[in-house]
Amino acid sequence: MKKLSLIQLVGLVIGSIVGGGIFNLMKDMSSGASPAAVIIGWIVTGLGMTMLAFCFQNLTAKRPDLDAGVYSYAKEGFGNYMGFNSAWGYWLSAWLGNVAYGTLLFSSIAYFVPIFENGSNLPSIIGASVMLWAVHLLILQGVESASFINTIITIAKLIPLCIFLVSALVAFKIGLFTADFWGQLASTWGKGASIPSVIEQVKSTMLVTVWVFIGIEGAVVFSGRAKKKSDVGKATIIGLIAVISIYVLVTVLSLGVMTRSELQELKQPAMAYLLESIVGKWGAQLVNVGVIISVIGAWLAWTMFAGELPYEAAKQGSFPKLFSKENKNGAPVNSLFFTNILIQIFLFTLLFTEQAYNFAYSLATSAILIPYALTGFYQLKLSLQEKSTSEGAMKNILIGLFASIFGVWLVYAAGVTNFLLTMLLYAPGLIVYSMVQKENDKPLFENIQEKIYASIIVILFIVALVGLISGMITI
Repeated sequence: MKKLSLIQLVGLVIGSIVGGGIFNLMKDMSSGASPAAVIIGWIVTGLGMTMLAFCFQNLTAKRPDLDAGVYSYAKEGFGNYMGFNSAWGYWLSAWLGNVAYGTLLFSSIAYFVPIFENGSNLPSIIGASVMLWAVHLLILQGVESASFINTIITIAKLIPLCIFLVSALVAFKIGLFTADFWGQLASTWGKGASIPSVIEQVKSTMLVTVWVFIGIEGAVVFSGRAKKKSDVGKATIIGLIAVISIYVLVTVLSLGVMTRSELQELKQPAMAYLLESIVGKWGAQLVNVGVIISVIGAWLAWTMFAGELPYEAAKQGSFPKLFSKENKNGAPVNSLFFTNILIQIFLFTLLFTEQAYNFAYSLATSAILIPYALTGFYQLKLSLQEKSTSEGAMKNILIGLFASIFGVWLVYAAGVTNFLLTMLLYAPGLIVYSMVQKENDKPLFENIQEKIYASIIVILFIVALVGLISGMITI
C-alpha cells in the first residue's frame, strides 16, 4: 500500500485542526477576555499544546509499534479498559464533530444560496447527507488518495486566511489595541487587574482553544501508514507551529481593527464581516468561500480519523471484530460505514430539534480531553520507567509532567458540568466493551484498577443523570 509523505501528514494535521472555528475565533475569544487575557491564553495554550505535541513525537519515536496513536498509548499505559475508553471517546468526538461540519457548511453556503437558511433545514440536511456519502465513497477509494485531496484543500483554504491577515495588518491600529488592554479588569484592581479575574478570563479563552486545537494528534492516527516513522513527529510539530501562528495573528490583529464590543456584535462567521469592514463586500464573500473550503477539508480529515481509529482498535481486539474489515483499497469499510450511519441519524434529528445536537456536541468537545490527558500521563509514566537507561530522560519526564498538568487544566477549563456530562458518553461504552471482551474470551476486567476505573465512570454517570433530572445540571 502507498505510504503517506511528510507533506501529506502535515496537511492532515493542519486540515484537522483548522476548521470553521477559526473564522469566528476573534468574536469567541474577545467575548470573555480582554486583549491581555487573550494573549496570556494563547501563551498557555501554545506551551501546553507544544508539550502535548512533543509527547506525540516522543512516543512515536520510542514506541513505533503503537501505530494507532492516541488509543494505543492509553491501552499500553493503563490497560485494555482505559485504552478502549480512549478510543471510544475519540471516536465519539470525531463523528459528532462532523455533524457540526455538515450544518456549518450549509449555513455558509446559504450566504450565496439562501434556501439553506441556518444550515439545519430540510434542504441543508439533504445537502449534508449527499456530502456525507460523497466523502464516504472518496475514502473508500483509499486513504492515500483522500489525503492527497485534503492536502490540496488545506492549501486552498489558507489563501483567504492570508488575505485577511494582510488586510488586518494594514488596518491595525496599535492605539485601539492598547486603549482598553485589560478591559473591564481595569476597575477591579486599582490601576490593573485582580489575579482571580485574570485567571477567570484566561480560563474563558481555554473553552475556545480546547475546540480549535483538537486534531493535533492527526498525523499520529495515521502513523502506521507514514513513509517514515520520523515524519510523524515532524508533521505534528510543523503543523502545530503553523496553526498557533495563524490563531495568534487572527485574534491579535482583529483586536486592533475593532473594539471588543464591536467584535462581539458581528454575525457568524465574524471574520467575513470584519474583512468586509476593511475592504468591502468582496471580503465577506471571500471568507465565506474560505469557510466552505475549510469545513470540507476538516470534514474529510475527521471522517478519515473517525474511520481509522475503530479499525485499528478492532485489529488489536479492543473494538468488535467487524470494524477491522478492509476493502480492496485498504479502506476500513465497516468502520467507516457505521460511523457515517451515526452521523446520518444525528443529521436528521436537526429537523426536529437542535437541543439534542447541541447536547451531544458539547459532550463530544469534552470527550476528547480524556484521551489527550491519558497521552500526557503515559508519556510521564514511560519516561519515569526509563529514567535510568534513556538519554534525555529528565527532558522527557518534564514533557510528560507539563502535558499531564495541561491535560488536567483543559478538563478544569471545560468545567465540572461538561466533565460530568461527558460520562454520559463514556458509560454506554462499557456495554460495547463487555461485548468485545466476550468476543475475545476474556474476563470483563483484568485487574482491580480496571474495576475502579469502571466504578468511577458509572458513579459519575449516575451523578450526571441525577443532576440532569433534578435540574442541578443544565445544558
